[in-house]
Amino acid sequence: MIQMLKAQCTAELQRILRNPYYVFWSLLMPILFYIVFTRIVNTGVEDASWWKTHYLMSMTSFSVMGSSIMTLGIRMVQERSNGWATFLRITPLPGSVSFLAKMAGQTVMHLFSIVVIFLAGFLINGVSLSAGQWLACGAWVLLASAPFLALGTIIGSMSRVDTASGVSNAVYMILAITGGMWMPIDILPKVVQRISVWLPSYQFGNGAWAIVHGDAPQIKGILILLGYLAVFMVLSMYIRKKQEAV
Repeated sequence: MIQMLKAQCTAELQRILRNPYYVFWSLLMPILFYIVFTRIVNTGVEDASWWKTHYLMSMTSFSVMGSSIMTLGIRMVQERSNGWATFLRITPLPGSVSFLAKMAGQTVMHLFSIVVIFLAGFLINGVSLSAGQWLACGAWVLLASAPFLALGTIIGSMSRVDTASGVSNAVYMILAITGGMWMPIDILPKVVQRISVWLPSYQFGNGAWAIVHGDAPQIKGILILLGYLAVFMVLSMYIRKKQEAV
């Protein structure tokens, strides 16, 4: 069983690295945004050092959230539409091992994204944090991405790749903008601000922002993320059971 899991994890990692969605949305786009909004565009923030650190965490969260929703979700739809999921069912590989390998592979790629974007922040803007802060931020982004992985499995239950791509793009962009990842929510309309604090994307980014500014993630934010995780997991399992029953 362990050997099967290792082999499947290796295969999943190779497939993710070949996926253009991962390379673009999870690595190139966040780093490009980081350069534009910290080196080119004058955002008007008085404390440039604060902004460069804050926005680094925004783009790291943005990257991992996108990988969870789009890379995972679209890949799952592609597997089913290409008949790969059906083929796996007639092999000795248990479905639980395949799913576990998929989650493990995605988690490893999240860790890779975190390291790459943190390194970009250090090299591009000289972002300086204590070792404890770097580790705490990395651990937070890695663990708190769980609700978006669950959301990715819901996207992955769709029947068509183009539908999944369109829906995941829309969900990803809306969550990023309203969650304050592209710009602070303070400049958004008041109505949007009141909604934003209840969104998983805001609480996801807010935990990392709190750590780099010397605080700890709020208990309220953790509970909101756990609530979304539970809802998305239940919904994903319900959809899959219905699909299997057909």
